[in-house]
Amino acid sequence: MTAERTSFVYVTYIASTPQKVFEAITRPDIARRYWGHENVSDWTPGAQWQHIRANDERTVELVGEVVEITPPAHLVITWANASQADDPDAHSRVTFTIEEYEDMVRLTVSHDELIAGSGMEAGISKGWPVVLSSLKSFLETGRGLDIFARPKAA
Repeated sequence: MTAERTSFVYVTYIASTPQKVFEAITRPDIARRYWGHENVSDWTPGAQWQHIRANDERTVELVGEVVEITPPAHLVITWANASQADDPDAHSRVTFTIEEYEDMVRLTVSHDELIAGSGMEAGISKGWPVVLSSLKSFLETGRGLDIFARPKAA
């Protein structure tokens, strides 16, 4: 029986340029400043990429492959927990669409092929909004958010 698949889409507007947004996603030295992780790859179609925690342990948390890349407008990658790298059914897909929008950028992140009800679906539905808010803050102010923050107890 094939698991039901679902998707998650997030759109934000950033006072920046397409090139700066694209670099913030693909350059490890920039991503670590707002994401707490580095996205490491040579960013060519078919290349592997790794999502590495930017701390002393340097844990590889996510892995995938670059499917399509057209800088600075479009990037498609596969996405899986490192522990599930060898299970093709565990892989989902992320598409970054970066468009000029008057004097800003419209960034659309579409994460699809998610297994409905999975831990990955739950994680990304909470994770993408904070990561993309941090990206926006970083590009607009030079300072990202604490993406590891937790709600305060009531």
